[in-house]
Amino acid sequence: MKKIFFILLVFCTTIGFSQNEALFEKANKAYADGNYEEAVKEYKSILGKGEASVSLYYNLANAHYKLNHIAPSIYYYEKALQLAPNDADVKNNIQFARNMAMDDIENVERTGISKTIDSLIATFSFNTWGMLAIAFMVLFVILFLFYYYGRSTLSKRIFFITSMISILLCIASVVFAFSQQNIQLNNNYAIVFAEEAGVRSEPNLRGEPAFLLHEGTKAKLLENYQEWYKIEIADGKQGWMLKENLKEL
Repeated sequence: MKKIFFILLVFCTTIGFSQNEALFEKANKAYADGNYEEAVKEYKSILGKGEASVSLYYNLANAHYKLNHIAPSIYYYEKALQLAPNDADVKNNIQFARNMAMDDIENVERTGISKTIDSLIATFSFNTWGMLAIAFMVLFVILFLFYYYGRSTLSKRIFFITSMISILLCIASVVFAFSQQNIQLNNNYAIVFAEEAGVRSEPNLRGEPAFLLHEGTKAKLLENYQEWYKIEIADGKQGWMLKENLKEL
């Protein structure tokens, strides 16, 4: 009975994958033909089936960009970057999309050692850092065995030093992996989808907004209160915005 259930499960999964592949090719053809609205519709139908990939988000973002949809194009480029932080094509195209946005916010970057460490952590995803940690651990074991069974003093010294370097790199990879995971879990962002939205000093509609944001702007989510989010933009400004004006990444 279990074997039959497993076969049926694999069969259904294969059918679902084939259908999504067919939809993806159909969407790509619509995009190539210049039918960007149809392409968006087909790409979204794949997302609706629970499929997600860098290429899917990237192509969907491209289709929205062709339609001059500022917020959706930036949103889906950002979704692609979450899966592949160093994808050159995505990083290049998102800059074009950001240039369409009205808000030109100067980014306050960290400097010195903190900036260097942040850049190093951002080099790879959580999974990649994890695989590197495993690789360095395997390398450590191999080198240590060569050291343990080595005969000459020179070779034993070389294998011992390189094995110690390997274990240090393994530990560093583990630390960076959990740091990357922590960043992904705690750094929640959203894209402004409203054409224009006010940011207020308090989570209510009394008084005038402290400042305005426009579609396509990326904001960090700090707090969640009823129908409001407390946000922070790239230049460090903070305030409250209605949730309906934002789409969480």
